[in-house]
Amino acid sequence: MSNLPSGNRDSFSSKFGVIAAAAGSAVGLGNIWRFPLVTTQNGGGAFLLLYIGFILFIGIPVMLSEFTIGRRAQLNVFGSFKKLAPGTPWYLVGFLGILTAFAILAFYSTVAGWTLEYLVQAISGKLLHTQDMEKNFADFSTHPYRPIIWQLVFMLLTAFVVYAGIKKGIEKFTKILMPVLLVLIIFVVIRSISLPGAGEGVKYLFVPDWSAVNFKTVLMALGQAAFSLSIGMGTLVTYGSYIRKDNNLLKTSAQVALADTSIAILSSLMVIPAIFAFSAGTIDQMSPGPGLVFEVLPNVFKSMPGGIIFSIIFFFLLSVAALTSTISVLEVVVAYLKEELKFSRGKATLIGSISISILGVLATMSFGPLADFQIFGYTIFGLLNYASANIMLTFGALLIVVFVGWRMRKIAFMEEISNKGQLVSVMFTIVFFIIRFIAPIAIGIIAVAALFMEGLTG
Repeated sequence: MSNLPSGNRDSFSSKFGVIAAAAGSAVGLGNIWRFPLVTTQNGGGAFLLLYIGFILFIGIPVMLSEFTIGRRAQLNVFGSFKKLAPGTPWYLVGFLGILTAFAILAFYSTVAGWTLEYLVQAISGKLLHTQDMEKNFADFSTHPYRPIIWQLVFMLLTAFVVYAGIKKGIEKFTKILMPVLLVLIIFVVIRSISLPGAGEGVKYLFVPDWSAVNFKTVLMALGQAAFSLSIGMGTLVTYGSYIRKDNNLLKTSAQVALADTSIAILSSLMVIPAIFAFSAGTIDQMSPGPGLVFEVLPNVFKSMPGGIIFSIIFFFLLSVAALTSTISVLEVVVAYLKEELKFSRGKATLIGSISISILGVLATMSFGPLADFQIFGYTIFGLLNYASANIMLTFGALLIVVFVGWRMRKIAFMEEISNKGQLVSVMFTIVFFIIRFIAPIAIGIIAVAALFMEGLTG
């Protein structure tokens, strides 16, 4: 039997390509602006240990579930559920994945566009000559058209990569971008930890503070682990459908999780020591989000010798991290349009990009002309963010593990992760047990808690 997907369907050509693409999907802006502060504000090393534990016992099995569904069906997320559970409503889980990807990319492209604006400000030198960073960010984000221009530019970059296909587009670019991202982060980490006073930041990050750990901390670590790997929105099902049949899915899942966790930790080493060096005493009051990246860190770069160089590098790597995520999310929508509605890749990319951009422009305008327009008490941006992170992702992930654990035949699951018996491991049985019993309970707790605890997963 051929190791390639059936028909003329495109696929990843190498194991590194799979890891680079899937890790690129997982590694995004959240690794850089959310993970560092959430870690330090919830017990530092204690939170980190909890997070790593949940990655191993929950994150990897759930990721494996998505890869298995995709590779088994060799179709987009909607088509995968329709093929594996014909004549049942399970295809609605796939449709939920497409809607989630659509909503996420609409608001995520807003923030991704901000990274390009700040990259240009860093290159021009304007950023480090700005006296009031908070006002600078407010003036830009509320501007009637500048943020929209950058959002559309970012969507154009995303569409360019996706249009080129799997081998020549997504795989080719992520195999370049992910190593570049890693090198740039390490470069900034070395500078950050060498700053006077940075040692306290490293200690604050890695020394466990068990007194800061409570039930909410455990839930936040579980939520961060479950959703830092891009699960629940169809990206890994879609990417799984492009994985060759001779690829070891369990090993690949572990490698992607390792890459994502490593970059999250390195991002913490990049951000926290620098803040300690120049803004000691303020970290407990900071909120993970745009304020950290677009207001606090630019002030840190201003105070740092060679700050202009490091500000350019930082906002470039931020743009790269955003791009590796947006291309995976757009591919979910494009694969659906291409395979279910029989559009060409070019037409699917064009329609997907334009439709998402229309909603994205409205989300971008939530900070400016549409700031007073609210739905259920949220701006358009806020509603897309809350609904996707706290409802759509959580319930999508829950339904995926329930499907693999209880609807998909165990023999089919075992065939996929063992490559039809070519691979043998006691871990296969353990992982299936986790998927069937442990993961649904854990994600169910997150799903309920996320409705009442804002910031748990978003």
